[in-house]
Amino acid sequence: MTVKAALEKDTATRIWGLTPRERLVRALSRMKGVVLSDESAIAEGDEVLLLRGDYVFDQRVLEGLVEAERVALRDPADHTLVAVRMKAPANALQLAGIDTGGLEEVTPDRIGLGLQSKLRKFDTPWVSRVAQGDRERIENALYDSAYKGVTDLITKWVWPLPARAVTRVCARRGIRPNHVTALSYLLTLLAGLAFWYGAYGPGLLAAWLMTFLDTVDGKLARVTLNSSRFGNLFDHILDIVHPPFWYLAWGVGLATQVPVAVYWVIFIAYIGGRLSEVAFKTAGPFSMFIWEPFDSVNRLVTARRNPCLLLLTLCWLLGAPYAGLLLVMLWTLISTVVLIIRVLQARRQVSRGAAVTPWLSRVEPRAERHRLVVRWFVTTND
Repeated sequence: MTVKAALEKDTATRIWGLTPRERLVRALSRMKGVVLSDESAIAEGDEVLLLRGDYVFDQRVLEGLVEAERVALRDPADHTLVAVRMKAPANALQLAGIDTGGLEEVTPDRIGLGLQSKLRKFDTPWVSRVAQGDRERIENALYDSAYKGVTDLITKWVWPLPARAVTRVCARRGIRPNHVTALSYLLTLLAGLAFWYGAYGPGLLAAWLMTFLDTVDGKLARVTLNSSRFGNLFDHILDIVHPPFWYLAWGVGLATQVPVAVYWVIFIAYIGGRLSEVAFKTAGPFSMFIWEPFDSVNRLVTARRNPCLLLLTLCWLLGAPYAGLLLVMLWTLISTVVLIIRVLQARRQVSRGAAVTPWLSRVEPRAERHRLVVRWFVTTND
């Protein structure tokens, strides 16, 4: 089925470098089964989606509207009719003239899903009219929507504000996500080279800057709707491959000879942890880190790059870089054992006939706001 999308209105205010109408065009052009049309190309009986082009729409709302039938979406703030999904009537296709009597009235949180599995988060879908003076508020809302909910403690609590500022600079100067990722590749190599020669201070500076830009490139891609399959692959290959090689380079740079067994444990445990995450999806088609609250908290400190880099940094500051490598080995091993146990527990639950579902899809955000884990990982947009 093909849905013909038509847009009304626009505003000159740019949100992350795009007018609301340009954002809608870019978003809709990437959706399967959607064709951008004007009124003259729409015939009576066609499946249509009429949208206000002076509004910013959460992507989940757009997806919900495309999949829906005979619905009218209103702005919760003032009940303005902002979208209609229906069969084209014989009369003029203008939102102001549409008879919504036979349509189901919906709000953003009803038409869009709160759980975002890819971003490992739960937040409330939304729409917002773009008016003079609203740019910063809406840009911040889009940025927050693009940020992962369940991630490591550095990415979650240290990077958000500085990364938003740098993302804003990149968007206004036309810097593309792949440019940022390419710089990350260069910094990855520089950090590894510095570690290899025992220059831990410069190496850590390059490494932390790389991890920061790794946050920026993904957010830049999402808020500017500039993501691509190549860019996504480009970024993820870098993320997965480089950490154990940093640890190897760190060990080579030490004045003390490191037993080969240390490297073997790090590499095998690191690979085992990654494979555990893949294996979990045979029990539930979502990230294991949103299965239960324990798993989300565990993701804050599990032995990925940033927590391990934090261990290396603290030990270097204390003048014990060798201890840092041993701590990375130990923590990587412990983390992988925990992940393997969680995979086995999930498989056992499935074998007993019980479904494995993400806790973020079961939580009642407002009713359970007193729970610390809910405040950490759930956004209600209140």
